[in-house]
Amino acid sequence: MPLRFAFLVLEEHPYGREMLRLLLESGFVPSVVIQEVSRVGDEERRKFLDRIAGQPVPPRLTELLAGRKVPVYCVANHNDTTCADLLVAEKPEVVVLGGTRIIKPHLLEIPPRGTVNCHPGLLPWLRGSASIGWALYKDLPQGATAHFIDPGIDTGDIIVRRELPVYRRDTYESLCARVATLAGELMVESVRHLSEGKAPRMPQEQGVGETFKVIPDDLLEEGRRRLAEGRYSHFAD
Repeated sequence: MPLRFAFLVLEEHPYGREMLRLLLESGFVPSVVIQEVSRVGDEERRKFLDRIAGQPVPPRLTELLAGRKVPVYCVANHNDTTCADLLVAEKPEVVVLGGTRIIKPHLLEIPPRGTVNCHPGLLPWLRGSASIGWALYKDLPQGATAHFIDPGIDTGDIIVRRELPVYRRDTYESLCARVATLAGELMVESVRHLSEGKAPRMPQEQGVGETFKVIPDDLLEEGRRRLAEGRYSHFAD
């Protein structure tokens, strides 16, 4: 039987839209979609659209789900009781995160096979926010990591991790868009593994990497210059 999974996403977040696009194209259809409609969602969507300015934007969720019998619910906060009640009623085996706020432990306890996320950076070296900008500033490789969620921030067991090749024609905006696509591809792999009952679980190394907050504008600009001037050390060409 197909894996029964719920898809959680901030309202119309492009990161989640790209992930859902790739899941659907691969035949993985969520049993339910729960969107958070909030000021947090509005702000995160705006920030992500700024990051991918000039790049193709994925179709809206309504377009992606058109013609499919997938219930879509809206909640004010994914951590509230309404969302928990929906998950309990829908009984997903797994919850897939397509760009959300930090999910609280009481929600993580609901799906029997876990909650999975795809982080837009290589774990454990780049946890937290703004991984693409921090990777440029600190001269680290770009990539994405699909992992199980635990109560920490990006500390759960890794399912699959892959480096993104960076080309000299890339910009910060193209990297943000390409990492989002890679994240979607890794989520497809993860859901396939879970469907087959053989998802890897690789514990993260302790004491390795950092947990970052939003990158300051001046440090992001330095990272952008590093990329534009060819001083980035991880070009594939």
